[in-house]
Amino acid sequence: MAEIRKPAAPAEKKANRRGAARLAAVQALYQMDIAGAGINDIFAEFESHWLGNEVEGDTYLPAEAAFFRDVVSGVVRDQKKLDPLIDEALSKGWPLKRIEAILRAVLRAGAYELQHRKDVPGRVVVSEYVDVANAFVDREETGMVNAVLDQIGRQFRGDEFGRV
Repeated sequence: MAEIRKPAAPAEKKANRRGAARLAAVQALYQMDIAGAGINDIFAEFESHWLGNEVEGDTYLPAEAAFFRDVVSGVVRDQKKLDPLIDEALSKGWPLKRIEAILRAVLRAGAYELQHRKDVPGRVVVSEYVDVANAFVDREETGMVNAVLDQIGRQFRGDEFGRV
């Protein structure tokens, strides 16, 4: 008789797959920014070599591929609209172009989700991208990610965040 395994709770499984998709999206956006890689090459590389695979001894979690594609393609499509929003939310004297490339990727992906992915609660978006940033930068910079995305969240989802 086959062993019966208890499946992961659907919400938990979806959340983990979305978290992995966010991390992969930030890595893909970073690679596009630094290396000038095209979106089709990025999709092919990440979907065949990274998402859910073992690379150099590290196992990458399975990611929700459609979510990954939506975030990456949405940021690429809307970058000219997203960058001024992020610039407004940053401290004076710190334009987006002065921010590290990995943080630009985090902020762009988070801003895109806050503006366009209404199916995801705004506070979840902010928390998830703070967690993603934490994988790459120190605590001070994750605080900046939190502050910038919170401000953008208030602009686009005032009912969830409370207007300033």
